Amino acid sequence: MTQRLYASDAYRCQFEARVVEELTWDGHPAVVLDQSGFYPESGGQPGDRGTLGDTRVIDVVEREGDGAVIHVLSDPVPGRHVEGKVDWQRRFDHMQQHTGQHILSAALEERLQAGTVGFHLGTLSSTIDLDVTGLTMEEVTGAETLANEVVWDDREIAIELADRGTLATYDVEPPGDITGPIRLLIIPGPPGRGKSPPFDVNPCGGTHVARTGEVGTIKIVDLERRGSETRVTFVCGARALRDYREKHDTLTALTSRMTVGYWELDGAIQRLQDESRELFRTQRELRQELLDLQARQLLTTAETQGRYAVVGQVWRDRSADDLRILARKLVDYSAVVALLFSVDDRTHYCFARAEALDLNVNELLQQACRRLGGKGGGRPDVAQGSAPATPLSDVKDLLDELLTELERP
Repeated sequence: MTQRLYASDAYRCQFEARVVEELTWDGHPAVVLDQSGFYPESGGQPGDRGTLGDTRVIDVVEREGDGAVIHVLSDPVPGRHVEGKVDWQRRFDHMQQHTGQHILSAALEERLQAGTVGFHLGTLSSTIDLDVTGLTMEEVTGAETLANEVVWDDREIAIELADRGTLATYDVEPPGDITGPIRLLIIPGPPGRGKSPPFDVNPCGGTHVARTGEVGTIKIVDLERRGSETRVTFVCGARALRDYREKHDTLTALTSRMTVGYWELDGAIQRLQDESRELFRTQRELRQELLDLQARQLLTTAETQGRYAVVGQVWRDRSADDLRILARKLVDYSAVVALLFSVDDRTHYCFARAEALDLNVNELLQQACRRLGGKGGGRPDVAQGSAPATPLSDVKDLLDELLTELERP
């Protein structure tokens, strides 16, 4: 069994060790050491990274069965003795996030009676899953404030190996899958209040900071309802500073662009939204009027093809929606057949006929699809499709063929 140096000293990032087993893990060389400062992925916390000598440690996992710490490597290590170096920046970031999770979970439990049922330490942010639903950001703000007050108190965090009897004195449920001493993380109560009960006591094998002040800041950045649970996304320490900088930069850019103070930004955005909605409504009305006018003008171009009056047209850069609206308007105004095309980055086409006519325009559309290599469909009275970009001249040739088809008895 590997002696886990991080369990007694999370700040120790250099050590010497002896290789006791060499193996292959997921296609990579790997080793087991007699002792290690590398934390293996567990309990929602990712494993450490670093080096053994000059070889990169690309993953650290715990082997089921014997609990050995497997160091997955980029290349085999030479020799039986190695010097290990843990990536301190990554380690300390994980210490901040994991300790912050304990503080925030305890604050959410105290203020909202919301118990933590899941935790994941991600690359950019971390999440806590709560056993309640329907929480609002306003409600969790009080718990966030309490969590940061614990950080500002800079309380000394204790790690204690406890038996099940000791757990009972803390009113902590013993983990069912652990035998022997259980590692407890203990965050004390407020300073200067005598023997107050601990703020939080939790079984945990992860790496943590020594004092709450090292967490820096705890900031909730998102809430998500997930069935009967609520997922809380949060950041701590350097991540919180980075999150603040990014959002501050965005806010500064927006206020500069809109020439308002940040306290006026909400009102300025509301005015822009109101103006945009009004412009959109006006644009939609004008577009309908324009399409109505264009449909009436197109009717003057209708030509007799056999038994039908046909409006056939090929445009550049008309949307599929425009074609559909124009085709509908044309057949509503008159007993015509509309064969409309538009050539752009794709070729769009819409065929329609007046209700009183017996032509099946979907059959014509399928003919166009075969010719253009496209897809589409619809009903006998209206059908729509699209194809890859096609030269304008080829689409006009196809329209001529369809008009000739309609001339046949």
